[in-house]
Amino acid sequence: MTSHESSRVAEIHRELHSHLPSESALRIKALESLLVEKGLLDSRAVDAWVEAYSEEIGPRRGARVVARAWADPDFKARLLADGTAAISELGFQGYALAHLKVVENTEAVHNLVVCTLCSCYPIGILGIPPTWYKMAEYRARAVREPRSVLTEFGVEIGDEVEVRIWDSTSELRYLVLPRRPAGAEAMDEAALASLVTRNCMIGAGQALSPGAGAGTGTGTGTGEHG
Repeated sequence: MTSHESSRVAEIHRELHSHLPSESALRIKALESLLVEKGLLDSRAVDAWVEAYSEEIGPRRGARVVARAWADPDFKARLLADGTAAISELGFQGYALAHLKVVENTEAVHNLVVCTLCSCYPIGILGIPPTWYKMAEYRARAVREPRSVLTEFGVEIGDEVEVRIWDSTSELRYLVLPRRPAGAEAMDEAALASLVTRNCMIGAGQALSPGAGAGTGTGTGTGEHG
């Protein structure tokens, strides 16, 4: 086998294993299966909670926060000064929100959030973190080559724009306040919220343009998406 073939085999091996569930995920699935088998847990209840965190508790909550900031300059100022206090005005409190810092995208700065140690994430307003956010590839490359990662997510920014990386921890979580898209000046908060995607609140995406679609979609990018 030539060295080229050997490198290709190694690359394929890494690619295949990158899509395997983590050891902790496999343990959780085994525990869930055991509890269901013993009649102590209803799998439909688990699915309902997963759906709630994925689609209802977040990222719709985060979209409401962003829309309020776009529509209300005073709220935006409070949000950037103290994220936790500002989102509590909307009734959003709880797990992973005690220390929330909001960073704003501007014409000169684009922010990208990562957790290099694990997958710390503001679940209370963004829901369950996407698979790619937890993958080692994203956690490493977001720090080393953020512009390449952003390009793979379809985010094109000029060389003159500074890219800032924010590393989440168990004590401090981040939310990106994306730029309000052109043409959305006359939209109310409900309509504005429909332009906010989960990915743009991580920095791995941009807000949708009016008429381009609605919802809190996931977008695309490095690794497995969802």
